[in-house]
Amino acid sequence: MNWEQLLSLKRQGDTSKRLRMEQDDTRLGFEVDYDRIIFSSAFRSLQDKTQVIPLSKTDFVHTRLTHSLEVSVVGRSIGRLVGKKIIEKYPHLKEIHGFQANDFGAIVAAASLAHDIGNPPFGHSGEKAIGEYFSIGKGQQYKDQLSAKEWQDLIDFEGNANGFSVLTASRPGIEGGLRISYATLGAFMKYPKESLPKKPTQNIADKKYGFFQTDAVFFQDVASELGMIPNKGGNDIGFERHPLAYLVEAADDICYTIIDFEDGINLGLVSEDFALEYLIKLVKDSIDTNKYNTLITKEDRISYLRALAIGSLINDAVKVFVENEELILLGKFPFALTDKSKYKVQMDDIIKLSVKNIYQSREVIEKEIVGYQIIQTLLDKFITAFNNKFNGNASNYDKLLLKMLPEKFLEEKDDLYRRLLHICHYVSLLTDGNALELYETINGRKTN
Repeated sequence: MNWEQLLSLKRQGDTSKRLRMEQDDTRLGFEVDYDRIIFSSAFRSLQDKTQVIPLSKTDFVHTRLTHSLEVSVVGRSIGRLVGKKIIEKYPHLKEIHGFQANDFGAIVAAASLAHDIGNPPFGHSGEKAIGEYFSIGKGQQYKDQLSAKEWQDLIDFEGNANGFSVLTASRPGIEGGLRISYATLGAFMKYPKESLPKKPTQNIADKKYGFFQTDAVFFQDVASELGMIPNKGGNDIGFERHPLAYLVEAADDICYTIIDFEDGINLGLVSEDFALEYLIKLVKDSIDTNKYNTLITKEDRISYLRALAIGSLINDAVKVFVENEELILLGKFPFALTDKSKYKVQMDDIIKLSVKNIYQSREVIEKEIVGYQIIQTLLDKFITAFNNKFNGNASNYDKLLLKMLPEKFLEEKDDLYRRLLHICHYVSLLTDGNALELYETINGRKTN
């Protein structure tokens, strides 16, 4: 892979080449990506989607929106630091093509901003609830009518693939979705493969999948334009990662490791003593003990340690990337950057404690159980109604139910797979609160 291709400013539907030298630096294409994402309704809905605690009413617990903004900030810093090193190493990128170090930061920031845009309500249990509706629930009835890859898309419903659809799917009058630059789409694609074969290797790029069968053609167009390296044979589609996808992943890893831990401490699910014990190992080289000792409140002490910890992990991620940049360009770095971090043991310890005390706390489990019931009920009701309408035997109840769908989801779908995915997409874009309200309406509990 080469950086000139990887930094492509092309957008879906372009008929002429976009050159960096001709860009207006006050309105750079990669920054336009950021703006389009942040003004999208799908991004706005993240304000009421779970990061750690579903349906939390506390003012300091992160939502998907605040998490995404923070990942974007961290991603921008990592991208700029890496960009500085890349421009120094390959000066022709600046001298001939006009690329700047900050371009890398802008691409990573935009992709990081969008990294959770396809996640369903109620956190990762939302993905599992959708998948299990098909694999072990009422949706099993559709299996024999779908191809193996279509079926796998549904039973392993994946927020990353859904996010790619959110960013790129066309609908009447809106060609190419948000029309994000190919470079940003490349950085967004953590798992540049289809749902089958499932985990064919231990390569980090094969861990999950990154697009639905409906988006396969455009996905290949993006990968080809960027010069990404194919790594699958026969009729299977898969590529080695775009190098900047490693930076988006690192920014996400850093934020959920440290900031979810901070949420757990502020919620009282993790004691401050544990925080000191675990975080101090990340910040021992940068902490100002005199300043730390002047901080009176727990919140201020933890906030200070969190900021230093994130700084340590940013610098380490940049170091790992730069040291392995040539292998990454050859498609021969099958790891996450944090897998090779000098702080890996410390990060693993924090995640292990977070899983035990936060993600598996009674409050989280109880609300995830509620989320399962909500999502599977909504899927069943709307899929049944949508299919009945297509088949010409919709009941009056079906017709009433379909009136609840937003206008953009009323579009007819000719084949079963697209109808099923269409309703999954609709349910996935609901907020936690919207999903709960709709569930209560359907079950006759909401009459006002």
